[in-house]
Formats: sequence, C-alpha cells, structure tokens
Amino acid sequence: MQPQLARLFSLDGRRALVTGASSGLGRHFAQTLAAAGAEVLVTARREAPLQALVETIQASGGRARAYALDVTSRDDVCRVLDAAGALDVLVNNAGVSDSQALLDCDDGSWDRVLDTNLKGAWTVAQESARRMVAAGQGGSLINVTSILASRVAGAVGPYLAAKAGLAHLTRAMALELARHGIRVNALAPGYVMTDLNEAFLASDAGQKLRARIPSRRFSQPADLDGALLLLASDAGRGMSGSEIVVDGGHLCSSL
Repeated sequence: MQPQLARLFSLDGRRALVTGASSGLGRHFAQTLAAAGAEVLVTARREAPLQALVETIQASGGRARAYALDVTSRDDVCRVLDAAGALDVLVNNAGVSDSQALLDCDDGSWDRVLDTNLKGAWTVAQESARRMVAAGQGGSLINVTSILASRVAGAVGPYLAAKAGLAHLTRAMALELARHGIRVNALAPGYVMTDLNEAFLASDAGQKLRARIPSRRFSQPADLDGALLLLASDAGRGMSGSEIVVDGGHLCSSL
C-alpha cells in the first residue's frame, strides 16, 4: 500500500471504544482497531474475558484498556466514558437476541433486547457525542446493525425492531451531529461465523441458510475489517449516514 493510502486508514494517535467486546465480533473489532494503531478501550458486562483480550492485544504490540460496562445503565456509561478520556471512535456493538415466537414473547424478553440493542446503543452514542462536542473535536460513531434491519426472519421480532430502529437512528444522528464534525454510520453484517454461533451455522438448519446466500458461504470476522477501518479512519471522512452491508450478497438473494 502506498504511504498516502496507508495514512488514510491509519488510526495512530486515535482512541476507540468498543462495546460488547468480550467475545464474537466485538472482540475481533477491538483487535482490528488496535492493529491499525488505535488505543482500544474494550467494554462488556463480563470483565474476565476483557482482561484476557487486553493481554492478547498488548502481546501483539497494541494498546488496550478494559472497563466493565452495562450499556443499559446511563450512570455506568457516563462512569466509563469519563474514565476513558476523549474518544475518536465508538463502535456500538453490544447486543443480545432471544429466539421466541411472536405469540410466546413476553415483556421481559422484549425489554431485554430493546434496552441493550437500541436504547443502550442510543445512550452510549449520545454520551460519547456530548463529550466529543464539549472537547471541540470530531469523531466517528459506528453502529453495528444487521441485514435483519432490512429483511425479516421468524421468532426474532424484538431483535428485528431494535436493529431497524438503530439503522434509522444512525441517519438521525448523522443529520444532527454533522455540524460538530462527528460522522455516524452503520455496519450491517450478515451471518458471520463466530464462537457464539458456530454450532448453529454448522447444523442442518445453518446449512440450509447458507444455501440461500449467493456466495454460498458465511462471512468470517475478518471480512468486516475493511468496512470497519473505512468508517473509523480518515479514509471514510466523506461518509455519514451511510450503511455498509457485509453479507456475501445475502440481501440480494431472491425471495
């Protein structure tokens, strides 16, 4: 890569916070950002996996710190952001799901999914943006949505509602924060093979799902690296209110 292009994608001197970083995509995102030069603040409810991640990043020559964080608590979000210091990049990745048929889904399941995936993302983005504005600096907010923000699947109604809401909220944030030099974009993965879903994707049901993807393959976490770095770095400085889909062409598949 030419030096000028390398500088565009570099995150040297930047500080990035990743929510939901204890496993899966969040863990991978943190390692990718650290490899690009950012100091990475990894957050999740479970602290032990975060400490292990920090050690992994540091062993590779990166910089990282860990904070236990419940994104559904504004007090907790403010505590962590105040301790973290000025941010340049936020990756709003924390999320949960609950597979229940519409007629069986109770209020507790609805609240748990919406509070984490939508309200939690709103709270972390809002408080991060407030601090960016107060510091007089710009930044990049990246909301991790899903192809299920655009399409429908059975037995995950609250998850669909939360991701669709976050996709539209991304555009609303982009509109209001542009004047402050803050870019807000969405990264929408398709089905990605991680330690959390590997067993399902390898099952008969998972293989039937794979057959409906035009590329006939599930994505790997590394497939998202280019889109993540584009949105986090100066290479994407002209982008705000955009959504990048990484799904092997799944959204293009016919009904």
